[in-house]
Amino acid sequence: MKFFVDTADTAEIRDLAESGLVDGVTTNPSLIHKSGRKFLEVVAEICSITSGPVSAEVVALDHETMMKEAEILRKIADNVAIKVPLTIDGLKTCKALTDDGTMVNVTLCFSANQALLAAKAGASFISPFVGRHDDNGFDGMQLISDIRLIYDNYAFDTEILVASVRHPVHVLESARIGADVMTAPPAVIRQLVKHPLTDKGIEGFLADWAKTGQTIG
Repeated sequence: MKFFVDTADTAEIRDLAESGLVDGVTTNPSLIHKSGRKFLEVVAEICSITSGPVSAEVVALDHETMMKEAEILRKIADNVAIKVPLTIDGLKTCKALTDDGTMVNVTLCFSANQALLAAKAGASFISPFVGRHDDNGFDGMQLISDIRLIYDNYAFDTEILVASVRHPVHVLESARIGADVMTAPPAVIRQLVKHPLTDKGIEGFLADWAKTGQTIG
């Protein structure tokens, strides 16, 4: 499973990239707003940190303007993936861009039918929002399972990019189902390494080492 980082904090991306955990990055207007920086500047810096896909979202709602915005965004770097909403105009934009060789991430997916449409439009990635799905009384993991089944039935190339990941269990279940990618905030990715028995083991080793009175180097 590929790990994308869902943030516009370039310091966090750099730090996680040093651990080998960054296969790509997702951003959105809300994350850019939190950074307090200029959108194009942030995307360009992120693209310089990772060679993996960097999702940059259009803000227009009509196809024509989406294409104009996408033209600006894809000139930033070769690894930019244009993020478009799952609407008819978004799907039209997805089709046009993928036919032209540009990666496209179709976002705000909340049903398997929507995911089917995105795959037929040639999406590189489909982003089902599991956390928001759960928040509204639905089963986010069942959505991932349904999309996996449909994509496998027809050998679609579109990668399932699990988004709105809230906790490590979302990551575990997505991996068990066979999702291609998950994107999560840095804090959730850091939680994956945590386990009380690991911490206890380290404490024990350090206590025993201190008793030896030795140092390394």
